[in-house]
Amino acid sequence: MSDQDELTHTTADGDVQMVDVGAKPDTARRAVARGEIRLTPSTIEAIRADGIGKGDVLATARIGAIQAVKHTWETIPMCHQIPITNVDTEFAVGDDRVELRVAVETTGKTGCEMEALEGVTTGLNVVWDMVKAAEKDADGEYPDTRIADVEVVSKEKREV
Repeated sequence: MSDQDELTHTTADGDVQMVDVGAKPDTARRAVARGEIRLTPSTIEAIRADGIGKGDVLATARIGAIQAVKHTWETIPMCHQIPITNVDTEFAVGDDRVELRVAVETTGKTGCEMEALEGVTTGLNVVWDMVKAAEKDADGEYPDTRIADVEVVSKEKREV
């Protein structure tokens, strides 16, 4: 196994470890992730009309996404706590879906892709929680609701 092929989160004995990034230089980093939640057209209309009984769906989801970004290190084992310098959230409401893009910026020794992904997945989970009463069918199931296509869209790293 070459140096590049080494697993960075395990020891030679196979034990899990946090990667030591102490010797790495600080760099400016940015990561963007996206995902979507598929919803019924009537739920989409209720979101647009601010007609969901729990309140403003997108404002609540934005808060949830930002909170998740800030707490990623607490939920993903071996993830470093990094200084978040900026979080941007952007929603696009379509006919049958809400797309969420989360951009995270930091200056530090490790990237912020996990933070962007946590922001997207939590933000979309908040949307689901806010609209679940409107999405349930007669049996209490969610046949038309799903979170999909979560991905890292881009990541950047530059010297400071």
